[in-house]
Amino acid sequence: MTGRPLSRRHTLKGAVGAAAALTLASATGAPSASAADGAGTEVDGAGKATVVLVHGAFADAASWNPVTERLQHQGYTVTAAANPLRGLAHDATHVAARLAAIPGPVVLVGHSYGGAVITQAAADAPNVKALVYVSAFVPDSGEILGELAARFPGSQLDAALTPVPVPGADGTTATDLYIRPDRYHDVFAQDVARSTTRVLAAGQRPLSASAFTDRVSAAAWRTLPSWNLISTQDRGIVPALQRFQAARARSRTTEVPTSHLPMHSRPDAVTALIRAAARTVRP
Repeated sequence: MTGRPLSRRHTLKGAVGAAAALTLASATGAPSASAADGAGTEVDGAGKATVVLVHGAFADAASWNPVTERLQHQGYTVTAAANPLRGLAHDATHVAARLAAIPGPVVLVGHSYGGAVITQAAADAPNVKALVYVSAFVPDSGEILGELAARFPGSQLDAALTPVPVPGADGTTATDLYIRPDRYHDVFAQDVARSTTRVLAAGQRPLSASAFTDRVSAAAWRTLPSWNLISTQDRGIVPALQRFQAARARSRTTEVPTSHLPMHSRPDAVTALIRAAARTVRP
């Protein structure tokens, strides 16, 4: 499936196990020819679609910085949206509201857990014209992320997670999940410089464990074209799950030999795939 368009078409324990699954290209990091082949009329210069980047768990909007810089240099308007990480329904509603404030067409990009968020949020955002998934969850309507992740074992994140009890919005006790700083590099970004992963680990934002008990209410990839970058050395969301989801969504798919954090290890490949999607969007 590499490099060619695909056919069209709870408990805390459970949450922690699902979070363990969280968070194409050639060996040079360039996208495969098929990713570009899927492009339609290229839109260059003024009138490009706005690119909205949605981060995943254990991160914040700054995790997109290497890609944001490249897209801005190439003339794109970029919004790196804040993902609250407080549960799928809440997060998708928050992102949909942000999208409603953006004029014109949008290419919506999600990394890791952010892929689930954009899948639901785009269903309520008519200005979204293309979806791009980066090492991401791509759930279908009615699915629960914990159950989806459990279908494809092999993630190394479970043993690296630390649950922290916190006050919930309703006054009860909730649970936040963090990656232990001493494990962040090896299980989340093993091909990124340790000097970088130490900073990322120190500033990671927690994911509410409730994110993996919410049921997905809508799957925008059923009506929108999608692109998918599969990380073949991912220790968070295993490659088998990424490939299954890409095939089901009939995404234009490319594979890159990288960790769960290709925005830092292979930013040129991520940027190229986003541009391939953006070229198909008319202003």
